[in-house]
Amino acid sequence: MSVIQKIRDKYAVVIIVVICVAIVSFLLQDAFFGRNSVGGRSTSVGKVNGEELQYADYQRRISDYENNVRQQMGNVSLTEEDRQRIREQVWNQFLTEEILKGQYSKLGLQVTDAEVVDQFTGANPNPIVMQQFGRDGQLDRVQMQQAISQGGANPQIREALHQMQAQIAQYQLQRKYLTLVRQGIYYPTWLAKQQQEDNSQVANISYVNVPYATISDSAVSASDAELNSYIQQHKKMFQVEESRKLEYVSFDAIPSATDTANALQQLMMLKTELDTVTNKDIAGFINRNSDSKFFDGYIAKSEAKFPMKDSIVDLPVGGVFGPYYDNHLISFAKMVDRKMMPDSVKVRHILIAENPNAGVTDSIAKGRADSILAAVKGGAAFAELVTKYSDDNGSKANNGEYELTPSTASQFPAEFKDFALEGPAGEYKVVKTQIGYHVMQVVEKKNIGPAIKVAYLAKPVEASKETNNIAYSAASDFSAKARTNVAFNKTIQEGKLVKRIADNVRPMDFVIPGLGQSRELVRWAYDAKKGDVSPVFTLDDKYVVAVLSTVRAEGTAPLEDVRQLVEAEVKKQKKADQIIAKLGTPNSLDAAAKATSQPVLKGEGVSFSTPFIASLGFEPRVAGAAFNKNWGTKAVSAPIEGNSGVYVIKVDGYQPSGQPAQDIPSLQAAYEQSVTSMLDNQLFMVLKKLSNVKDTRSKLF
Repeated sequence: MSVIQKIRDKYAVVIIVVICVAIVSFLLQDAFFGRNSVGGRSTSVGKVNGEELQYADYQRRISDYENNVRQQMGNVSLTEEDRQRIREQVWNQFLTEEILKGQYSKLGLQVTDAEVVDQFTGANPNPIVMQQFGRDGQLDRVQMQQAISQGGANPQIREALHQMQAQIAQYQLQRKYLTLVRQGIYYPTWLAKQQQEDNSQVANISYVNVPYATISDSAVSASDAELNSYIQQHKKMFQVEESRKLEYVSFDAIPSATDTANALQQLMMLKTELDTVTNKDIAGFINRNSDSKFFDGYIAKSEAKFPMKDSIVDLPVGGVFGPYYDNHLISFAKMVDRKMMPDSVKVRHILIAENPNAGVTDSIAKGRADSILAAVKGGAAFAELVTKYSDDNGSKANNGEYELTPSTASQFPAEFKDFALEGPAGEYKVVKTQIGYHVMQVVEKKNIGPAIKVAYLAKPVEASKETNNIAYSAASDFSAKARTNVAFNKTIQEGKLVKRIADNVRPMDFVIPGLGQSRELVRWAYDAKKGDVSPVFTLDDKYVVAVLSTVRAEGTAPLEDVRQLVEAEVKKQKKADQIIAKLGTPNSLDAAAKATSQPVLKGEGVSFSTPFIASLGFEPRVAGAAFNKNWGTKAVSAPIEGNSGVYVIKVDGYQPSGQPAQDIPSLQAAYEQSVTSMLDNQLFMVLKKLSNVKDTRSKLF
């Protein structure tokens, strides 16, 4: 005890000082460097021209987008492929916002409060305002004013109006910017006149063609230095994005015969209840116990296209067929109901949607629907009322009409569907659904025949724990033997395994085709070095071992990735040089034909504006040479290096094209319109290339 006491007495002060220094150092590090420094993890998923997108904001945008998609698709579950597509769409939306924001700032573009107000109250309301408050192509100013008045007391309406104002401001900014760009598109008069002249005549030619195929590939060599030189001279042709190439072996946990027997035994235990369950309880029973959820709808017998159709469609009501295989499921099918139904129905409707934010309450919507029904029954034109009053923009262009079948009717609200399928042809009715009131009429019913409702009790055949262990053991054994690239390929050969390839794997990929959800494998690929072999990855019912075979940086593709294409081009150039050397400078087509042992051929109707020549294919250099004024009809051309061979041509004569000449203003307008139509697709791509974009999302996902 005396020794310990001496240590305490002697070193107590030193220990206290060390602790204090450590605490101060920690605080200073946080103060000077912050949480996003080297000492902390960055929360930014990327930058555009210096503006960051934070992880939390990115996730919020993704969540909002996913919620919108679910609502539009009827609250269906999103697949991993759906989520990956949404992540990219949200990222591109952020890029667009920031890139265009920079353009607006450079040009000094602004939208004032007065402009936004004018978009509501002016003579030409904004399309966003018209979408919300428009009726029959006119702004319903009374309804709009009601919504604005209610916004003073209702926070939800007020927030919706603020969001609309922000959307209108962005709409106007983008409109101003695109207008400026479009006004810069111009096709000069002198160029239009030249085009008019070029289109006015065609050439008839005689020619000698020496195909590149007359020289074998083996007779021409190309060194790596020559191939790399070609790549450097044509860099724009070989630009690639960052990606990885993986070679992998997959050990699948395939269900054994025992696994299949166990699944069948579980299904047979439920089958007894399936035999006796009533139609009232069938939906709940199936949804609780089956991997195939209950479809509460009918399908016309004539359009049935499911496995074992012939054995199922003629079952009596209450009858059960099975078990049978349906892809990876073992299934029983029970005939729930059978009735006579049309195989197609045409209905038309006028929707009066409830919209409390715009002042359209349930009672107001019902009152409008009842008034419209009375007008229709009194002889008013249904199509005109659709255009004027219906809130269903999807059917307005078709006079409010929809065509349903028993199987597609489930896409509509239940009340809408029931009246469409069961209401008598010609009858009018106001039908209430969750979105509002529909003034409906069954216009036509076709081919009344049997329709069936079938319930499926299905269970997947899944690999047991023992089967999984066998697959995992095989993958682990392979991984232990294949720790280098050479050993990886050797072990595959010895085990007679199948090597698969996943190419162009991008940093933000979550799914690899053939493997499914594979984010951990992708992350490994971007942390590993070329030639590294992965540990065993568990991907759904697969165990995967991969080798990183190719690392591609953003920029010019390496020779090993494009060798075949580059070698073909370089050899073609060398063949062209040999053919041109053999031709020399021929003073006639006969001389060219004699030098190359090729015949003199004819080509008619060659147009300068259309580089596709009927007898030759796509040969723009030949088409251009046919109108070279230095040669005209008097001299043969110099050798022309074409797409499929080397040509020597002579123009026999020119003649009118036979096409009516377009006037200069029409040519100018057509060109400017073609450029304008490409603008929306091409402008952002160009602006993106000119911007400083850094995508660092893969570090956080």
